[in-house]
Amino acid sequence: MDLITFLTEPLQYGFLTRALIVTLAAAVVASVLSCWLILMGWSLMGDAVSHAVLPGVALAYIVGVPFSIGAFIFGAGAVALIGGVKATTKLKSDTVIGVVFTALFAVGLAIVSRTPSQVDLMHILFGNVLGVTDGELWQVVILGAITLAVVLFKRRDLTLFAFDRTHAHVIGLNTKLLSTLLLGLLALSVVVGLQAVGIILVVAMLITPGATAFLLTKSFDRMLILAASITAVASVAGIYASYYLDISTGASVVLAQALVFVLVYLFAPRTGLLSQGRRRRSQRAALPATGMVG
Repeated sequence: MDLITFLTEPLQYGFLTRALIVTLAAAVVASVLSCWLILMGWSLMGDAVSHAVLPGVALAYIVGVPFSIGAFIFGAGAVALIGGVKATTKLKSDTVIGVVFTALFAVGLAIVSRTPSQVDLMHILFGNVLGVTDGELWQVVILGAITLAVVLFKRRDLTLFAFDRTHAHVIGLNTKLLSTLLLGLLALSVVVGLQAVGIILVVAMLITPGATAFLLTKSFDRMLILAASITAVASVAGIYASYYLDISTGASVVLAQALVFVLVYLFAPRTGLLSQGRRRRSQRAALPATGMVG
């Protein structure tokens, strides 16, 4: 098979073209937001919100409204609940997050188990990107565009908030509002990624791209660009791999992102494991020579 055939054959199928667009939109949105989550240590919050939307998805099906509405309501509600419990107790954030997201996830499983439905639970948990309709495609694209537009518009304020909350407060920024905004965008990004890779795998899309870019650069602006670029390439590669290897599309996309992380972890010029090993060996080799000069 020649390269042109390899690249164009999957695009002959409408469902794969829609899957590619939806996955790219979800991945880019999640990758940009993941940079802030990594810097602020909010990775567990992304995990919490992604799991907490399950009862919203289940109730949305029962009521007959789009899944995204129920998912966003419960995602935002989970964030508010976590903040409320943390503010009124002495419990640490990770403890409160663990209690809230496991409870809400269990509620969602209970609702799903008691609701007669032809909707496969596996599709909710792991996504059904190959079954995306034109309406769902536009929904993901529009929500993704809104999320990216807000992030880019407030980028400077959010970046200052991430690096130094005290300084952001001193210069007059409303840090509580910025925190609420960022958590709201997190909930929205979970909704965007829900259709592509499902509730569980969306966690990887919210963490892996930012972690990968963090290992490659010290510049936050460059980190944003790298995260979006890397996840876009990995997502396309994942779609093609799922087609030719006949494996789960969502899992294939996440594995492609994880593979890039492993490569960066090993070979990154500054932080790569092998690069650090070479530097340590060079330093040890230079020690005797330094001693001779002395």
